[in-house]
Amino acid sequence: MIKSIKELENILKYNFKDKNLLNTALIHKSYNSTKNNEKLEFLGDRVLGLVISKKLLDKYPDEKEGIIDKKFANLVNKNTCVSIAKKLNLRRYIYLGSSHKNLERSVDKLVSDCLEAVVGAIYLDGGLKSSEKFILSFWEFYLDKSVVTLIDSKTKLQEYSLKKYKKLPKYTFFKKTGPQHKPSFKTEVEIEGSKKIVGIGSSKKNAQQNAAAKLIKILNI
Repeated sequence: MIKSIKELENILKYNFKDKNLLNTALIHKSYNSTKNNEKLEFLGDRVLGLVISKKLLDKYPDEKEGIIDKKFANLVNKNTCVSIAKKLNLRRYIYLGSSHKNLERSVDKLVSDCLEAVVGAIYLDGGLKSSEKFILSFWEFYLDKSVVTLIDSKTKLQEYSLKKYKKLPKYTFFKKTGPQHKPSFKTEVEIEGSKKIVGIGSSKKNAQQNAAAKLIKILNI
Protein backbone atom coordinates (compact mmCIF):
# COMPACT_ATOMS: atom_id res chain seq x y z
CA MET A 1 0.00 0.00 0.00
CA ILE A 2 3.02 2.33 0.43
CA LYS A 3 3.34 2.63 -3.36
CA SER A 4 -0.35 3.49 -3.63
CA ILE A 5 -0.05 6.06 -0.84
CA LYS A 6 2.81 7.77 -2.69
CA GLU A 7 0.81 7.63 -5.89
CA LEU A 8 -2.19 9.23 -4.19
CA GLU A 9 -0.03 11.91 -2.56
CA ASN A 10 1.12 12.92 -6.05
CA ILE A 11 -2.50 13.19 -7.16
CA LEU A 12 -3.43 15.21 -4.06
CA LYS A 13 -0.32 17.39 -4.47
CA TYR A 14 0.39 16.96 -0.77
CA ASN A 15 3.02 14.85 0.99
CA PHE A 16 2.01 13.62 4.43
CA LYS A 17 4.45 13.72 7.29
CA ASP A 18 2.29 11.08 8.97
CA LYS A 19 1.32 8.56 6.26
CA ASN A 20 -1.00 6.81 8.72
CA LEU A 21 -3.36 9.78 8.59
CA LEU A 22 -3.88 9.38 4.85
CA ASN A 23 -4.16 5.63 5.25
CA THR A 24 -6.89 6.06 7.89
CA ALA A 25 -8.73 8.53 5.64
CA LEU A 26 -9.07 5.73 3.10
CA ILE A 27 -10.54 3.12 5.46
CA HIS A 28 -14.32 2.66 5.24
CA LYS A 29 -16.15 1.36 8.31
CA SER A 30 -17.11 -1.81 6.40
CA TYR A 31 -13.39 -2.67 6.31
CA ASN A 32 -12.65 -1.80 9.93
CA SER A 33 -15.46 -0.94 12.34
CA THR A 34 -13.14 0.66 14.93
CA LYS A 35 -10.30 2.25 12.95
CA ASN A 36 -11.85 4.04 9.98
CA ASN A 37 -12.31 7.45 8.39
CA GLU A 38 -15.55 8.56 10.08
CA LYS A 39 -13.93 10.98 12.54
CA LEU A 40 -11.66 12.41 9.87
CA GLU A 41 -14.71 12.88 7.66
CA PHE A 42 -16.46 14.74 10.51
CA LEU A 43 -13.44 17.01 10.92
CA GLY A 44 -12.92 17.49 7.19
CA ASP A 45 -16.52 18.58 6.69
CA ARG A 46 -15.99 21.40 9.21
CA VAL A 47 -12.61 22.43 7.76
CA LEU A 48 -14.07 22.49 4.24
CA GLY A 49 -16.94 24.66 5.45
CA LEU A 50 -14.59 27.10 7.17
CA VAL A 51 -12.25 27.47 4.19
CA ILE A 52 -15.05 27.85 1.62
CA SER A 53 -16.93 30.33 3.84
CA LYS A 54 -13.85 32.53 4.23
CA LYS A 55 -13.04 32.35 0.51
CA LEU A 56 -16.58 33.37 -0.46
CA LEU A 57 -16.53 36.35 1.91
CA ASP A 58 -13.18 37.43 0.44
CA LYS A 59 -14.34 36.86 -3.14
CA TYR A 60 -17.73 38.56 -2.78
CA PRO A 61 -17.32 41.28 -0.11
CA ASP A 62 -20.41 43.19 -1.24
CA GLU A 63 -22.71 40.19 -1.76
CA LYS A 64 -25.75 39.61 0.44
CA GLU A 65 -25.62 36.82 3.02
CA GLY A 66 -28.45 34.93 1.34
CA ILE A 67 -26.53 34.75 -1.96
CA ILE A 68 -23.31 33.75 -0.17
CA ASP A 69 -25.20 30.99 1.62
CA LYS A 70 -26.48 29.58 -1.66
CA LYS A 71 -23.03 29.66 -3.23
CA PHE A 72 -21.67 27.92 -0.11
CA ALA A 73 -24.30 25.18 -0.26
CA ASN A 74 -23.45 24.47 -3.90
CA LEU A 75 -19.72 24.29 -3.19
CA VAL A 76 -19.81 21.91 -0.21
CA ASN A 77 -22.71 19.69 -1.23
CA LYS A 78 -22.43 16.01 -2.07
CA ASN A 79 -22.53 16.53 -5.85
CA THR A 80 -19.50 18.82 -5.86
CA CYS A 81 -17.57 16.55 -3.50
CA VAL A 82 -18.39 13.52 -5.65
CA SER A 83 -17.25 15.30 -8.79
CA ILE A 84 -13.90 16.24 -7.22
CA ALA A 85 -13.42 12.81 -5.64
CA LYS A 86 -13.97 11.13 -9.01
CA LYS A 87 -11.45 13.43 -10.70
CA LEU A 88 -8.97 12.36 -8.01
CA ASN A 89 -9.95 8.71 -8.60
CA LEU A 90 -10.34 8.20 -4.83
CA ARG A 91 -12.48 5.10 -5.29
CA ARG A 92 -9.37 3.21 -6.39
CA TYR A 93 -7.67 3.77 -3.03
CA ILE A 94 -10.50 3.17 -0.55
CA TYR A 95 -10.36 0.11 1.72
CA LEU A 96 -13.77 -1.55 1.59
CA GLY A 97 -15.25 -4.57 3.31
CA SER A 98 -16.77 -7.32 1.18
CA SER A 99 -20.30 -6.09 1.97
CA HIS A 100 -19.64 -2.85 0.06
CA LYS A 101 -17.32 -3.84 -2.76
CA ASN A 102 -20.06 -4.49 -5.29
CA LEU A 103 -22.59 -1.87 -4.22
CA GLU A 104 -22.37 0.63 -7.05
CA ARG A 105 -25.28 2.66 -5.69
CA SER A 106 -23.22 3.67 -2.67
CA VAL A 107 -20.11 4.75 -4.61
CA ASP A 108 -21.01 8.47 -4.60
CA LYS A 109 -21.38 8.59 -0.81
CA LEU A 110 -18.22 6.53 -0.34
CA VAL A 111 -16.02 8.84 -2.40
CA SER A 112 -17.65 12.03 -1.08
CA ASP A 113 -17.09 10.94 2.53
CA CYS A 114 -13.54 9.86 1.72
CA LEU A 115 -12.73 13.26 0.20
CA GLU A 116 -13.88 15.00 3.38
CA ALA A 117 -11.78 12.55 5.41
CA VAL A 118 -8.75 13.43 3.27
CA VAL A 119 -9.37 17.12 4.01
CA GLY A 120 -9.47 16.27 7.73
CA ALA A 121 -6.27 14.25 7.45
CA ILE A 122 -4.44 17.09 5.69
CA TYR A 123 -5.63 19.50 8.40
CA LEU A 124 -4.26 17.29 11.18
CA ASP A 125 -1.01 16.69 9.31
CA GLY A 126 -0.25 20.17 8.03
CA GLY A 127 -2.65 22.57 9.70
CA LEU A 128 -5.17 25.01 8.30
CA LYS A 129 -2.77 26.53 5.76
CA SER A 130 -2.14 23.16 4.09
CA SER A 131 -5.80 22.16 4.04
CA GLU A 132 -6.75 25.59 2.69
CA LYS A 133 -4.22 25.23 -0.14
CA PHE A 134 -5.59 21.78 -1.01
CA ILE A 135 -9.24 22.89 -0.94
CA LEU A 136 -8.74 26.08 -2.94
CA SER A 137 -6.74 24.16 -5.53
CA PHE A 138 -9.31 21.44 -6.18
CA TRP A 139 -12.39 23.62 -5.64
CA GLU A 140 -11.04 26.43 -7.85
CA PHE A 141 -13.14 25.47 -10.89
CA TYR A 142 -16.34 25.39 -8.81
CA LEU A 143 -15.49 28.66 -7.05
CA ASP A 144 -15.04 30.34 -10.42
CA LYS A 145 -18.37 28.93 -11.59
CA SER A 146 -20.06 30.54 -8.58
CA VAL A 147 -19.54 34.05 -9.98
CA VAL A 148 -23.19 34.36 -10.96
CA THR A 149 -25.94 32.91 -8.81
CA LEU A 150 -29.45 33.91 -9.72
CA ILE A 151 -32.15 33.71 -7.07
CA ASP A 152 -35.55 33.10 -8.59
CA SER A 153 -38.47 35.33 -7.60
CA LYS A 154 -40.28 32.62 -5.65
CA THR A 155 -37.21 31.95 -3.48
CA LYS A 156 -36.58 35.66 -2.97
CA LEU A 157 -40.17 36.26 -1.84
CA GLN A 158 -40.02 33.25 0.47
CA GLU A 159 -36.81 34.47 2.12
CA TYR A 160 -38.31 37.92 2.62
CA SER A 161 -41.57 36.59 4.09
CA LEU A 162 -39.83 34.16 6.44
CA LYS A 163 -37.38 36.79 7.66
CA LYS A 164 -40.00 39.49 8.24
CA TYR A 165 -43.11 37.52 9.23
CA LYS A 166 -41.85 33.99 10.00
CA LYS A 167 -44.44 32.74 7.50
CA LEU A 168 -44.28 31.29 3.99
CA PRO A 169 -45.99 33.07 1.07
CA LYS A 170 -49.42 31.64 0.32
CA TYR A 171 -50.01 30.46 -3.26
CA THR A 172 -53.52 29.63 -4.46
CA PHE A 173 -54.13 27.94 -7.78
CA PHE A 174 -56.63 30.09 -9.61
CA LYS A 175 -57.46 28.81 -13.09
CA LYS A 176 -56.27 26.82 -16.10
CA THR A 177 -57.37 28.01 -19.54
CA GLY A 178 -56.44 27.54 -23.19
CA PRO A 179 -56.01 24.44 -25.37
CA GLN A 180 -54.33 21.26 -24.10
CA HIS A 181 -51.19 21.83 -26.16
CA LYS A 182 -50.81 25.42 -24.98
CA PRO A 183 -52.38 25.87 -21.54
CA SER A 184 -52.32 29.04 -19.48
CA PHE A 185 -52.28 28.97 -15.69
CA LYS A 186 -53.30 31.67 -13.23
CA THR A 187 -52.05 31.66 -9.64
CA GLU A 188 -52.51 34.04 -6.73
CA VAL A 189 -49.87 34.81 -4.12
CA GLU A 190 -49.93 36.85 -0.93
CA ILE A 191 -47.83 37.38 2.14
CA GLU A 192 -48.69 38.91 5.51
CA GLY A 193 -50.33 42.31 4.95
CA SER A 194 -50.12 42.23 1.15
CA LYS A 195 -52.80 42.15 -1.53
CA LYS A 196 -53.39 38.99 -3.55
CA ILE A 197 -51.37 39.22 -6.74
CA VAL A 198 -52.18 37.19 -9.84
CA GLY A 199 -49.47 35.58 -11.94
CA ILE A 200 -49.85 33.95 -15.35
CA GLY A 201 -47.64 31.32 -16.94
CA SER A 202 -47.45 28.25 -19.16
CA SER A 203 -47.29 26.03 -16.05
CA LYS A 204 -48.23 26.33 -12.38
CA LYS A 205 -44.55 26.85 -11.54
CA ASN A 206 -44.15 29.63 -14.10
CA ALA A 207 -47.35 31.28 -12.91
CA GLN A 208 -46.07 31.22 -9.32
CA GLN A 209 -42.76 32.76 -10.42
CA ASN A 210 -44.65 35.45 -12.33
CA ALA A 211 -46.87 36.24 -9.34
CA ALA A 212 -43.90 36.34 -6.97
CA ALA A 213 -41.98 38.67 -9.30
CA LYS A 214 -44.94 41.06 -9.45
CA LEU A 215 -45.32 41.11 -5.66
CA ILE A 216 -41.57 41.67 -5.20
CA LYS A 217 -41.76 44.67 -7.50
CA ILE A 218 -44.82 46.08 -5.69
CA LEU A 219 -43.16 45.65 -2.29
CA ASN A 220 -39.86 46.98 -3.61
CA ILE A 221 -37.96 44.04 -2.14
